[in-house]
Amino acid sequence: MHEHSMETIEIELAILARRLTSNDKKVGNLDRSAYLLLHQISAHGSAGVKALAEEFHLDISTVSRQTAALEQKGYARKIPDPSDGRAYSLEITDKGAKQLHQYKQARMARVKELLKHWSEDERQLFGNLLTKFNRTFID
Repeated sequence: MHEHSMETIEIELAILARRLTSNDKKVGNLDRSAYLLLHQISAHGSAGVKALAEEFHLDISTVSRQTAALEQKGYARKIPDPSDGRAYSLEITDKGAKQLHQYKQARMARVKELLKHWSEDERQLFGNLLTKFNRTFID
């Protein structure tokens, strides 16, 4: 590995993270953790806190706090696990689905604007490389 390419990647990731998070409040009413949790539940169905923690490689206590905030806002609700009366899963509510949709549409519009001068091949390559990079965290 060449040191220069690693330095370029490292600083560009830091700049990207700063720019993405500094503008999140301008995009909608959800914070990043709420968006990701609601997206996961919406895309893959109801899930327990443990499964969500494993998916995002976070502590159960962190995800428990985040899901409690979703419940408090009415974006998700607990549903009992039929096989274990003590356990529960979370499902997205209509209110949560609406917020998720609005937030995602605003983010998509922002990304489209940022990439409007890129060719479709460049956007496809960038998406593929981001996917590959994010999957390295799983391994």
